[in-house]
Amino acid sequence: MSVELFDTHAHLHFPDFDADRAETLARARQAGVTRVLTIGTEVPTSRAAIALAESEPDVWAAVGVHPHDAAEADEATLAEIERLAGAARVAAVGEIGLDFFRNLSPRDAQERVFRHLIGVACRARKPVLVHCRDAHAEVLAILAEERASEVGGIMHCFSGDVAIARRCLDLGLLVSLAGPVTYPNARALPEVARFVPADGLVVETDCPFLPPQGYRGKRNEPAYLALTAARVAELRGEPLEVFARHASDNARRLLRIG
Repeated sequence: MSVELFDTHAHLHFPDFDADRAETLARARQAGVTRVLTIGTEVPTSRAAIALAESEPDVWAAVGVHPHDAAEADEATLAEIERLAGAARVAAVGEIGLDFFRNLSPRDAQERVFRHLIGVACRARKPVLVHCRDAHAEVLAILAEERASEVGGIMHCFSGDVAIARRCLDLGLLVSLAGPVTYPNARALPEVARFVPADGLVVETDCPFLPPQGYRGKRNEPAYLALTAARVAELRGEPLEVFARHASDNARRLLRIG
């Protein structure tokens, strides 16, 4: 049985891949990564994500405003993200959320943009891709208040514990594990990997960021998703092929990708 993996969060359109994007995709396919979702973080990168998705049959796009960029998100920016969300190759609205670790935008701006873009997702009938750092209580409250469960979504690069994972699942979110689950100091993530039911889990690279153990300090890329998936399967006591099939099915079902 061959392994088919879905990288649910990548930034393949970022300049980090300009010199070898075609080769990066070829390595991904060779490693069993059959689908990639490439994620915008403001208007220019959202447009770039769509352009890449339109040129590669196994790449889809998401459009959004990252919390780091929320302070600059004026009415024109939000209107353009809403327009882009209607594009055929756009499968989700993201990356959106709150980041109270770096606080690169004021908290009120982050919350304003997050709420608005959940509304965009609901109007577009597309799921949300949620960035959350040091803000789980606030993120979960806003997702509930803005009725994000109507469209579902993914808690990207999950960094919480089992209790937070349970709340995400209750809100209709999939839990996404990335490279940090492979780190020796992963703390709560191995327990989360074992706790989340088979229909609630996906995997991602977040490339070029957060490479798995063995590649730390280097540029991450979709091919390395196989290492993260293998670690999650090991933690769950499942064959890699079984875990990969469930995780990929979860992503395709949420994103409505055949």
